[in-house]
Amino acid sequence: MFAGTAQAAAVHYEIAIGIYGNELRGHAVITAPPGRDPDIVLSAPFVVDALKKEETRIDVRWHGPVAADPRGLFLPASSGWYPAIEGELASYSVLLELAGGQVGLVPGALVEESSTPQRYRARFEFAHPSPGIDLMAGPYRISEREARSAAGRPIRLRTYFHPEIAALAPAYLDSLGGYLELYGKSIGEYPFGEFSVVSSPTPTGYGMATLTYLGVEVLKLPFIRATSLGHEVLHNWWGNGVYPDYARGNWSEGLTTFMADYAYKEREGAGAAREMRLAWLRDLAALPASEDFPLRAFVSRTHSASQIVGYRKSAMLFLMLRDALGAESFAAALRAFWREQRFKVAGWSELQRAFELASGRSLEKFFSQWIERSGLPQVRIADAQAVRSADGWRVEVTLLQDSVQPYELQVPLELRTELGAEPHVVTLDSKAKGFQLEARGQPRELLLDPEARVLRKLSPSEAPPILRRVAVDPELRTVLLTNSVELSSRKLAEAIADHPLQLLPPTEIPGDAPLLVIGLHAEVDAWLARHALAPRPPTLAGKGSAQAWTATRAAGEPIAVVSARDAASLDALARPLPHYGAQSFVVFEGATALERGVWPSQPQAWKF
Repeated sequence: MFAGTAQAAAVHYEIAIGIYGNELRGHAVITAPPGRDPDIVLSAPFVVDALKKEETRIDVRWHGPVAADPRGLFLPASSGWYPAIEGELASYSVLLELAGGQVGLVPGALVEESSTPQRYRARFEFAHPSPGIDLMAGPYRISEREARSAAGRPIRLRTYFHPEIAALAPAYLDSLGGYLELYGKSIGEYPFGEFSVVSSPTPTGYGMATLTYLGVEVLKLPFIRATSLGHEVLHNWWGNGVYPDYARGNWSEGLTTFMADYAYKEREGAGAAREMRLAWLRDLAALPASEDFPLRAFVSRTHSASQIVGYRKSAMLFLMLRDALGAESFAAALRAFWREQRFKVAGWSELQRAFELASGRSLEKFFSQWIERSGLPQVRIADAQAVRSADGWRVEVTLLQDSVQPYELQVPLELRTELGAEPHVVTLDSKAKGFQLEARGQPRELLLDPEARVLRKLSPSEAPPILRRVAVDPELRTVLLTNSVELSSRKLAEAIADHPLQLLPPTEIPGDAPLLVIGLHAEVDAWLARHALAPRPPTLAGKGSAQAWTATRAAGEPIAVVSARDAASLDALARPLPHYGAQSFVVFEGATALERGVWPSQPQAWKF
């Protein structure tokens, strides 16, 4: 946890750096409160040349090598590239000097800038308490536009793009203005005077105060402006405007996912939003118990399992909270949370308090069960009987949940009758509980949570196998079928799996572990037949240069199969295939996905 939580930072950095070739040279003056003798942290391979401490002032000169690729340089705060007081939020001013042809920036307000063929120079200031300083540089082409905040304040919009994507700048600047207006009106005034989109030569995706740093290839994708860009803009409120208390759990990724990614699906339509909720629940169903952990323990995304918990489970929490409190109270709580916590470190408890004040109700049980516990409840219909009543029909239903310590759940039920669908919501707060539902028409069918609005473990009929199910499991066993393309197969397997490979010879098949099989078409078909496993799905046969699909073996263990035409087709999958973990099948031509989808599923239903 960072020590500084006040509106004004107690620590301030004045930094001047020059980067020429592969060397960084810097001079920093650190102002700290009197009466302290803080330790200064600077990571290897950087070296302190001079250090002088006075009562409130620390003067440091340092130098060190940097990997200055002509295509771009990235020095995250975590790399320790500048001398810092560990654990302190700090304001700063950074003067950056680079060789001609290069352009650089750090998060903050651009206060001066000049460029000649020999040198680029710019100064940035960040007046608020900040957890660190990231530095980016590259052969950028800058485009700029002015927008207005919700209160009419000018905001400088910029793109720092590599030459090959410079033509995309106007469209990105258009989109930025819309997102700043959207979130400024719904949450509160945008807290900065600028926002920039910066291209990276590597496939990165970072959100920082006043900017986002995205890979060149990512920025080329036509859907990014309508999805990821808004997510990164919103992080200027949640994550870079209010700082998560990582020691008590990072709530910012889930809230941003809910208010950006999911909100865009809601705008698209009810079907798109439901499909995203189902995809989240399928991912959670695919998560082995050994990889699960409480939301309180989520810090940042490190692999697929952490993303499933920290982004998707968290986003579903906020969905259920909005359903429980109503959209008006939910929005009012977030506006109050923003007003009270700007540029402070805040945790789940501060969020809980904001929602309690806005709704006038205790949310202790709600937050406790979803934040402190790992795993999910599994809910099912144990029995249902339809009885004619004086006013129509009555359905007597018993619900069960399998948790050792029962959750308190608001469970949507849908009665499908001869007169149409009739929705109900019941409170399940014990392992077994009976309910009576009144119906106008004769009941035909009872569905449990058909719109997927409850955090729960889906039943097998609701959660067909997806590629991520094998990818995240530490017990995964892998079979590589062809010696002639073993290097390609192994590279692909390592890209798919979250854990070190556990290889099996093609003659063996595990009885109780997930399985990944990779090979060429003919040998894949022969291997599946030899082990009496389900053959290649007929709907995929003959399509593309490669196919990947999932199935469930007789005892319930998942299997994923990757089948390709040749070694080149396998090589082409190493980068794109891991991004399709939410799918049951994908057909590729080279690195391009031609078809993808999830095997059919059925909601839990009881027929009368």
